[in-house]
Amino acid sequence: MMGGYLSALFCGTLFGLGLTLAQMTNPEKVLGFLDVAGHWDPSLALVMAGALTTLALIQRLARRRPAPILASSFNEPKKAPIDVRLLTGAALFGIGWGLSGICPGPAIAALSYGRVEIYVFTAAMFAGMGLFQRLHRPK
Repeated sequence: MMGGYLSALFCGTLFGLGLTLAQMTNPEKVLGFLDVAGHWDPSLALVMAGALTTLALIQRLARRRPAPILASSFNEPKKAPIDVRLLTGAALFGIGWGLSGICPGPAIAALSYGRVEIYVFTAAMFAGMGLFQRLHRPK
């Protein structure tokens, strides 16, 4: 069990470092990438292409194994239909990302910067998650 926690800590730290090095934690950089009608900064497209390429290679290698290294079986998400709830959530995420230049992963990585807007965003994000949990409890 401890190996799983250490693995999660290592992967989370590596992910946060990658987000920071790629400047995904910089809202101005992200907004420049999202501004396709203005002064578009395509550099984050290269970051995404690199990430997707890495993911594809690692998934290909992982699928050759009978089980993950630190688990008894693979836990793949079940396919779910595209519904109003999914589309609403995606739209809210996209609007929030487009307005602020911040999304959840980079916000957590950017907490160490000490910027007030990151703290406000993160607090609002956790409040939204709590509200969702409260409104959508299984009956």
